[in-house]
Amino acid sequence: MRVHVVSDVHGNADALKRAGDGADALIVLGDLLDFVDYREHDKGIMGALFGAEKVGEFARLRREGTRDETVAFSRSLWATLADPAAAVGEAIQDQYAVLFGALTAPTFATPGNVDDPSLWPEFAGDGITVLDGEVAVFGGLRFGFIGGALLPPNVVPRRNGFWRPYLRTRDEYDAAVAGLENVDVLCTHIPPAIPELTYDVIARRSEIGSAALVGLIREQRPRWSVFGHVHQPLTPRTRLGRTECRNVGHFKETSQPYVLRW
Repeated sequence: MRVHVVSDVHGNADALKRAGDGADALIVLGDLLDFVDYREHDKGIMGALFGAEKVGEFARLRREGTRDETVAFSRSLWATLADPAAAVGEAIQDQYAVLFGALTAPTFATPGNVDDPSLWPEFAGDGITVLDGEVAVFGGLRFGFIGGALLPPNVVPRRNGFWRPYLRTRDEYDAAVAGLENVDVLCTHIPPAIPELTYDVIARRSEIGSAALVGLIREQRPRWSVFGHVHQPLTPRTRLGRTECRNVGHFKETSQPYVLRW
């Protein structure tokens, strides 16, 4: 069997059309949407709404400014729109129509933090199976899927607003992990909480990994743990016992799927 795995697509529909070529199935580990494009500032939802110059300043503040400066500038941008929620909603729907339409192989997908999972059933057509906290059997192996990312400590999730990333409380995420049984391939958006897998060398910070995933790996000993989320990890792979833990790569930039064979 041959399965291709991608994560962090961020709008790269052209490459996504080819991601399943030659594979028995395609696994998508989330972050389909291109919300803020940090390389091409005119792209993405914010680029379409505010233009390259404003997004460039936002990106600079994310790199060099304080959190308060970044938040204040972001709020000033959204205040220029008469109906931010409608503008974002329309842009998300437009991107999903293109991205889901690009999926050609039998696909198993779970959402990332830069996704709106409530909309996925509307766009997932024939041959696309959306899984989150569930197991799918393919090629004789059990694939367990967990979507989304973890809320930072002491942060309360927003219940309103025009855009809400798919962030989960630790208790919610851990409960989803605990529901997976006898997994051969662990498919998640975020990595297990292993320092070399969570540290981004360009952003110069650690993303939040899951200790519950480490526990599952130690207990169930799957063949593979595959994930994305960290675009430039300190290392793309490590082993935890018998399990190969692998960041499948920043698909928006590489346009190359990671290949599983058995």
